[in-house]
Amino acid sequence: MNALPIIGAVVVVIVLFLVNAIKVVREYERGVVFRLGRLVAARGPGLILIIPIIDKMVRVTLRTVTLDVPPQEVITKDNVSTQVNAVLFFRVIDPNKAVVEVQNYIEATRQIAMTTLRSVLGGFELDQVLGEREKINLQLQQIVDEQTDPWGIKVVNMEIKDVKLPSDMQRAIARQAEAERDRRAKVINAEGELQAATKLGEAAAIMERNPSALQLRYLQTLNDISAENASTIVFPVPIELLSWLKNASKD
Repeated sequence: MNALPIIGAVVVVIVLFLVNAIKVVREYERGVVFRLGRLVAARGPGLILIIPIIDKMVRVTLRTVTLDVPPQEVITKDNVSTQVNAVLFFRVIDPNKAVVEVQNYIEATRQIAMTTLRSVLGGFELDQVLGEREKINLQLQQIVDEQTDPWGIKVVNMEIKDVKLPSDMQRAIARQAEAERDRRAKVINAEGELQAATKLGEAAAIMERNPSALQLRYLQTLNDISAENASTIVFPVPIELLSWLKNASKD
């Protein structure tokens, strides 16, 4: 009878031992095991066994992490103050380094992305920040990837999400865009006038070589006017007829 409590205690100890010894690691995770404070290895996925009290396991996800970079106050190369935020995509490729080399790899990566965003955009003018997103994104991704590589982290992509400009700068950009549209309209109008003048010169040269073409053009003009049901029709009189009337009056 006295042996039952002992057996029960042993069973409880064994159950607790198994509960703490058996770990299930998912497909997208790895378990970094430390034995008496020393790194053993990254294990998983699946069922793994550890020694309770002696071993400690830290779970690390291998999935791509989407990290939002808070808005940063940036002064561009042409001294324009603006707020820029970005998004960073990265994943852990070496779980051992991600746990051993840095205290909190997610927060450390965020801080690196924030400082890199400020320093890189400070070397570009505002027009470049607004118009050369792909070039800037590639440079940001390369710099952050180089700095986080010792932590076993691979930066997949980093992109600028939004650029917030002061209200006075927005008005200045709007005026600049309006002036650019006016300039293009004037250029297009001038090119149209040039083409029209060129064609008119060619038509005049043809009519000069063939006077009957001018008379045919007169008749075509009269036909166009009559087709519109106009109340007044202007009929062109040849200059030669006026000369004949002037000579007749002198006689």
